[in-house]
Amino acid sequence: MGREDAVHRPSTSSYPPNLHHLIFSYGTLKHGFSNHTLLSDLIATHNAAFLGHYTTTIPLPLVCGPFKVPFLLNLPHLPHTTRVSGELYSLSPSALSVIDELEGVSKGHYERLPLNVVEEGGEGEVVEVEAYYAHRSYAEEMWRRSGERGFGCYTEVEAKGYVRRKDRPKGVTFLEHIRTFLNSSDASD
Repeated sequence: MGREDAVHRPSTSSYPPNLHHLIFSYGTLKHGFSNHTLLSDLIATHNAAFLGHYTTTIPLPLVCGPFKVPFLLNLPHLPHTTRVSGELYSLSPSALSVIDELEGVSKGHYERLPLNVVEEGGEGEVVEVEAYYAHRSYAEEMWRRSGERGFGCYTEVEAKGYVRRKDRPKGVTFLEHIRTFLNSSDASD
C-alpha cells in the first residue's frame, strides 16, 4: 500500500462532534494574517478547532494574485513548485458555509476540493482534507501570470502589499479584479 493509499482523519475526539469538515488553510486564514479573526471567532463559538500545521503530500503551485491574495492552483506536478505548508482546521457545517462565503465559492473565486496532507515535520499518516483552490476557469492563466513560479508557504514576505477587502476599490467584483490582474503585465500587482 502506497503512502497516498493510507489516508486517515486526525483524532477530533476532544472536539464537539459537529466539527467534521477538515479544511487546509494556506493563506490569509492562517494565524497572524488578516482573515484569521474569522477563524478565531468560529473557534470561540465552538464551530472550529485548530488541529495543527500540515503540508501537502505533493508539490502544488501557490501564487499571489491581485492585492497579494494567495491562490493554491490545482495543477499538480508543475515545475518550480513545492509542497505547500499551512494549517489544518476542523469546522462545523455552519462554519464551513461561512468560509465558503468568504472564499467566494458560489461566485467562482475559489473551489473547495479534496487534498491530501501530512503533519508538518513528519512523515506521518496521510490525511484527506479539503482546500480552497483558485477556480479552474482561471488557474492556468494565474500560473502563467505568476511567471510559472510558486512558493511553499504564504508568509509576511509574500503578503507584503496585501490589500484587505474593505480597502479594495468598490463597485468591481473580485472576479473582475482577477481578470484585470490576469490581463495585465505589471509584475508589481
